[in-house]
Amino acid sequence: MMSFKRTTSGLALLAVAMCARAAAPESATVGTHLADGSGYVTVTPLGEGNDRLLMAFEQKGMAGIALWRSDDGGDHWQSVGNVTDQVHKDPSWQLRWQPHLMRMPRASGGLAAGTLILSANTTGNNADGRVSAQDLQVYASTDGGATWHYRGSVIRGGGRPEDKDNKGVWETNIHVLDDGRMVAYYSTEQHKADGYNQALAHKLSTDGGKTWGDEVLDVAIPGGVERPGMAIVTRLGDGRYAMTYENIDGPNNGQVHIKFSRDGLDWGDPQRHGVPVATLSGAWPSACPVVQWFPIGGPEGTLVISAERAGGGGDEGGRSLYWNNASGRGPWWEAQAPVQKRTGNIHAGWTQALIRRDDGRFLHVTTSSSPTEPTSEWANEVLYRSAPLDFTRFEAEDAALEGSVIIGDAKASNGRKARLGAGRTGRLGFEVASTGGAQTLRVRFATVGLPGTPTVVVNGARQPAGTVRDDGDGWSMLAIKVALLSGMNALAIDGGAHALDVDYVQVER
Repeated sequence: MMSFKRTTSGLALLAVAMCARAAAPESATVGTHLADGSGYVTVTPLGEGNDRLLMAFEQKGMAGIALWRSDDGGDHWQSVGNVTDQVHKDPSWQLRWQPHLMRMPRASGGLAAGTLILSANTTGNNADGRVSAQDLQVYASTDGGATWHYRGSVIRGGGRPEDKDNKGVWETNIHVLDDGRMVAYYSTEQHKADGYNQALAHKLSTDGGKTWGDEVLDVAIPGGVERPGMAIVTRLGDGRYAMTYENIDGPNNGQVHIKFSRDGLDWGDPQRHGVPVATLSGAWPSACPVVQWFPIGGPEGTLVISAERAGGGGDEGGRSLYWNNASGRGPWWEAQAPVQKRTGNIHAGWTQALIRRDDGRFLHVTTSSSPTEPTSEWANEVLYRSAPLDFTRFEAEDAALEGSVIIGDAKASNGRKARLGAGRTGRLGFEVASTGGAQTLRVRFATVGLPGTPTVVVNGARQPAGTVRDDGDGWSMLAIKVALLSGMNALAIDGGAHALDVDYVQVER
């Protein structure tokens, strides 16, 4: 985790600091109910644009993987059936866990570009109805998801998930490399004897998923304690690949880490964690991460991570997205997720989907606990909603804090704000990537009983006073013209004559 400095000034500010993290209000549930579903939502476009979409998710029982289709960018959905196991003819087996959908960007092993791939975990139950075997299967559709045909098995596993010696395999994530080979990333518990509680691995296929080659470990932490899991891979605009995973039972339980690869195959030393994802204030996404790259927010695009929950003072309900527009360098920042889910059980939010629509809005789909049976994962519901996301807004609660504390506030842009100490005792530090040149910096702030205006410092230079206007709901907006450097810039918001509340900093052309 990034190191950061936090101090307070005065007994009153200290008292606020002691309870500020716990005081953040839980957002009201926001989103449209689609269907009952336990978790692992995945969405893929059906064509070159993002109007026609296909969704899959886990559902209760042995009916297979649920499929839903939208022809209007996710505004409306209709059920189009289930994908069921075509290999095991025993009713105790079914295709039902951890689905992943993707549309092939290029041909692979006899499958044409545009073919849909569904991978999921087929499980077999023993006589007591408990899971005893697993099969990570791959299916293909050449007619837009109307019919599906079995391609092959990536790997098989066995044992009850709750057993310490379980040989389980989990959570496939499949991509097609530039040379047409198919790669499947997954979690494996088959190396416990080698000292790895769980590891992340991949296999390659040259025949479109029919057969798979030797296993290669990508993340394997020795000691038999830490459990890296749920690898998700995305492609960056510069051609590199990024992988996120959860590090269960690590120093910060569940903290999301990110690793990079030039070819999608070599992820460096598997015993190295990669880089922990965190804000400057120390918040970090935790468990069930999904990473995606979008070609917006600057020349390097924007990486966005969703997660089931958070630590380090972040939103424990997992209702924030974490983003970075410097290809993973430097700190991460939060944005309020379009869907605001309930969190009555830990399966709510395993996993989430985020699609940038053709109109620029973002479709977000996730699972939420039930309002009537919040502790039951099988009562979870699928919620969806489209909304704009702003990746030029840097939340004050994510900044490095000196003489400042974080306070929950439903009127703040992400449900939280930073209370900034007066004068030079208070400072909020921001590291902001920029293409350089003249920019407008906007600071949303509010006084706390006594008048004051924050001071802006850019790369060590204190800026002249800007203009202030009313921004509604008791907030004011300070605007200052600044000159930024190409690359990373150090911005600071210093205290005014008296304590102030700061909501966010926005950087605009």
